[in-house]
Amino acid sequence: MLRTLALGFAATVATSLAAQETTPATAEGAGSGLEVPRYVSLKSDRVNLRQGPGTEYPIAWVFRRAGLPVEVLKEFDVWRQVRDAEGTTGWVLASLLSGRRTALILPWEAQSGEKRGAVREEASATLRDDDSERSRPVAQVEAGVVASIISCNGRWCRVSVGAFRGYIEQSKLWGAYPGEVIK
Repeated sequence: MLRTLALGFAATVATSLAAQETTPATAEGAGSGLEVPRYVSLKSDRVNLRQGPGTEYPIAWVFRRAGLPVEVLKEFDVWRQVRDAEGTTGWVLASLLSGRRTALILPWEAQSGEKRGAVREEASATLRDDDSERSRPVAQVEAGVVASIISCNGRWCRVSVGAFRGYIEQSKLWGAYPGEVIK
């Protein structure tokens, strides 16, 4: 039996607050020493995205979904400049980020609707029993759903979505680089 999974993409999208035009600090401070860019996920279901690396900078967005993948672009002291799947960038405290790898399923399809967060009916990916187009379908996963990455071989990723585990083509995920191997 094939099931369709939807976890409310609209709830995963950041909430806009009144944004002011300011220029973030450009000086590079001591960071983590980890590779940049890299994907991480949000630890909390409320993470402030600031216009610069410090609490004195205004809040531009509030992310409201723990586990949402973001890409770290820069590091400054305890702050990380991140980008979400929609291309929104800003600064968050490093302590609010996790090294746990997650991915959004086809976020570019979820964004193609008339309003932000709208999902087209046919926008989904097949979660398969094995890393092959010919393997048995386990579930249909709607665009915008967050999946936990278990591993990737550069072409397919083994993921978990709710109670389901299976394989999705890596090209259908935002949260793993093309050809990236994750163990």
